[in-house]
Amino acid sequence: MSFLIDSSIMITSQILFFGFGWLFFMRQLFKDYEVRQYVVQVIFSVTFAFSCTMFELIIFEILKVLNSSSRYFHWKMNLCVILLILVFMVPFYIGYFIVSNIRLLHRQRLLFSCLLWLTFMYFFWKLGDPFPILSPKHGILSIEQLISRVGVIGVTLMALLSGFGAVNCPYTYMSYFLRNVTDADILALERRLLQTMDMIISKKKRMAMTRRTMFQKGEVHNKPSGFWGMIKSVTTSAPGSESILYPSA
Repeated sequence: MSFLIDSSIMITSQILFFGFGWLFFMRQLFKDYEVRQYVVQVIFSVTFAFSCTMFELIIFEILKVLNSSSRYFHWKMNLCVILLILVFMVPFYIGYFIVSNIRLLHRQRLLFSCLLWLTFMYFFWKLGDPFPILSPKHGILSIEQLISRVGVIGVTLMALLSGFGAVNCPYTYMSYFLRNVTDADILALERRLLQTMDMIISKKKRMAMTRRTMFQKGEVHNKPSGFWGMIKSVTTSAPGSESILYPSA
């Protein structure tokens, strides 16, 4: 009885996820296209529903919701369905769609679609040869063999997309955080630059006049030299030195 209740809960959640995926595909992803491919909508919605269901089962496993045997059964069933879609249905339909757009192969599109799918399966299977994912305990078409190859491809694609997004996102949206520079801003900065240059020139003139006055009074000749003279010149300020550094407005 508990298994039936758990199965009804999972089927209800899958139906809800399927409907949400269908609406998302129609309202967001496919709203600007005139050609309607219902097979694409069904495959997308089914994949979305089973992916969300697996995520739901992970949450149920953490929270200890449903029976453990029910969770294991639905987890394995969802995994088999997703592998069936990813390895068999999606590549075959992509090949079928490519062949259907070629007029010379339109009459024998089913045959050439099978050939493309067999080519994909050959490279998909040869992909696992360099990796230590083969085990004599599992068969050729076991879940472990398929999910290991899907994991290698998925991790590689996620790394590529993450690197592309990390570079493309700041390049695309950086303009929203930049300030527009107008002609008035340029003129204001030019005025500030001229004022700063005039201030530097006026301070240099004051320093030159003060040095000449000190030289005429003989303070330069009587100025002590050496290390202690330097310390004394720093600690004692000459008259008018404050007006050099901080001129009156």
